[in-house]
Amino acid sequence: MMQRPEDINLASCLSNLANLYRAQRRYIEAEPLSQRALAICENIQGPEHPDVATKMNNLALIYYEQGKYAEAESFYLRTLEIIEKTLGSNHPHVAANLNNLSVLYSAQCKHSQAEPFLKRAFIINEQVFGPGHPNVANSLSNLAVCYDNQGKYAQAELAYKQALAIWEQTLGPEPPKWSITLKNYAILLRETNREAEAIELEKRARTIEASNMWENLIHSKKDIKSEHSPKAKLPPGRSTKKGRR
Repeated sequence: MMQRPEDINLASCLSNLANLYRAQRRYIEAEPLSQRALAICENIQGPEHPDVATKMNNLALIYYEQGKYAEAESFYLRTLEIIEKTLGSNHPHVAANLNNLSVLYSAQCKHSQAEPFLKRAFIINEQVFGPGHPNVANSLSNLAVCYDNQGKYAQAELAYKQALAIWEQTLGPEPPKWSITLKNYAILLRETNREAEAIELEKRARTIEASNMWENLIHSKKDIKSEHSPKAKLPPGRSTKKGRR
């Protein structure tokens, strides 16, 4: 079927507007726009086009954030099917979608269902990026939370340690991500009656957060200054135990 550029552009505009409304938690407005964008892409590009998968994923996220878990699961699974078919079963986008499904299941306390998706995401990231990559650390951190949620403390602790070791070597993650993992690890230590160790990790997390806050303030000041500079260029035209993810 011949693509009509004006319709594809309309779908993109609708999707962008839906994402804006979603960010503002205006889900009643976001949902029909996202549905319409998906319908246009499916009609023009076919049901298995990568753009259709993107629109499905966006709609699934809107459903998820409203607590419409059955609808979200259906669209996440369809997204996964399309991505695997078009990009291959070991593509990083597959790992990202598997992680989305694990978050969905964790939100419903279905941790045993989330675990195999997280394990597969970890394997894909390790194969694609190598064992010392920050994406692998992210997978390990998510898997650690899932283990912890199931009371698999030994497996959780090992995964936390591996994630932190990778980040310490590569300095890959943003400091807030590192501090979140430290806090999650501290929760595990408290659950296993290791209060002193938990306190030390929490101190490290607070130090990282304070440092990052100061860095953000410096960068913000620089950004404001450059924005008003006559030489400045205009810029060119995301597991859930105890709030953890």
